[in-house]
Amino acid sequence: MFKINDYIIYGGNGVCRVLDIGIPAINIGDSKRKYYTLQQVYKNGSVIYTPVDNDRVVMRKLISKEEAKELTRNLDSIEILLIDDDKMLEERYKEVMNKYDCTEMIKIIKTSYSRTKERLEQGKKNTMIDDKYLKIAEENLFGELAITLNRTKEQIKDFIDQQVRKPYNLEEGV
Repeated sequence: MFKINDYIIYGGNGVCRVLDIGIPAINIGDSKRKYYTLQQVYKNGSVIYTPVDNDRVVMRKLISKEEAKELTRNLDSIEILLIDDDKMLEERYKEVMNKYDCTEMIKIIKTSYSRTKERLEQGKKNTMIDDKYLKIAEENLFGELAITLNRTKEQIKDFIDQQVRKPYNLEEGV
């Protein structure tokens, strides 16, 4: 069980702060069931009520500072996803995004960068699949690392870009 003021990952909502735990003052669902009242960190004004025992949405603590440092030290060793079929790749991207695992999100980012470089060299545009999941992975990963490492999302983005994008010789915004 989380505590008030904990930062957690709440599914596709990204980083949230636990504002309260208990039976909400507003009428939602079971009046005897305990709920977390969550505030999205990167979306102003967004409040979420979710049952404490909700097992349908990924709810987990943020990775620790040491885990985040270890992750950033080992970016080079994280492999890309070697899937050529776009449908199969999208399915893999969906699986990864449903876990909200930082290492797996880096795989999506690196895979997207690699595929972008390859497609640009062939005179092709990037795929919507890569663009969509790259954006989601970056949003979730950068938000979690920013809170954990006490940095801004922009600082995390710059660092990850420097470590991951540069080997693919991609300019920012590609």
